[in-house]
Amino acid sequence: MFATWVFVKFLPSFLFSLSVMTKDMGSCSLEDLCFHINAKISNVKKCIQLRDIGEDESCKPMLPKIQNKVHLVRDLLNKMEIIIKQQEKLKDLLKEIQKTAERDQEAAQHLLEHIPPYLPKPSKSCITVPTEKQEGQKKAVEPKNAKKPAKQPRIIKEVALITTEEFGNIPAYLKGRIPYDQINAVVQQINKAVEGKYKILHQPLKSMSVPVRNLYHRFMEEETKDTKGAFFIVEADIREFTQLKLDKRFHSILSILRHCQRVRELRSSGLIRYIVC
Repeated sequence: MFATWVFVKFLPSFLFSLSVMTKDMGSCSLEDLCFHINAKISNVKKCIQLRDIGEDESCKPMLPKIQNKVHLVRDLLNKMEIIIKQQEKLKDLLKEIQKTAERDQEAAQHLLEHIPPYLPKPSKSCITVPTEKQEGQKKAVEPKNAKKPAKQPRIIKEVALITTEEFGNIPAYLKGRIPYDQINAVVQQINKAVEGKYKILHQPLKSMSVPVRNLYHRFMEEETKDTKGAFFIVEADIREFTQLKLDKRFHSILSILRHCQRVRELRSSGLIRYIVC
């Protein structure tokens, strides 16, 4: 009876498969046809074997175990589904972060390519000048292959540039109509005067020409106990080393630099000394 049912059940599909394969006989070999028929017969045999498995006493103990395994697999699939959804959300979030980073990179590149020309160029806070050997110092006898010790650099302190934030906090009565770039232009000229003065002071006297030696003596006469260890210039140094005009605007900028604690004034013996802070 079961065999008749199986034959009736699988006969349509078998005939359909056989008709398909016979129609395409040009591309299918006899071995392919035999393999297909054997696969169908194998499926029929499995159905016959599983027909009465629920009534077999020896197989009943295995059914609960199989059911438990099915539940475990189902729970595992549910957990995997949750994890996959979380990963999809994380992927979407990472895509948004990537888009934001690309926009920021484009904005930074645009800023880099369009830097305003009036902004000050980065500069070191101090300048190093190599020292010269003292007068009358004898060279020590050294082996031919010995390396000479590196010369100790001397540091010349500079006036730091004014930042845009500091410029915004300067009181209006001090700032007036003086633009930001003009203030830092004066700062750079002051640093030029400081550098020119102290390069001369660090030179040995024997290497100086007469005009330079006169400047050296003037620098030494302007030193006081209050300027010991400090870097300062006077108006004569600004005239000597720069092209700045010491007019009303210049003194207004000096007031701004004093307010921002870039320089301080020291008055004595009728001379104004501008000390670098």
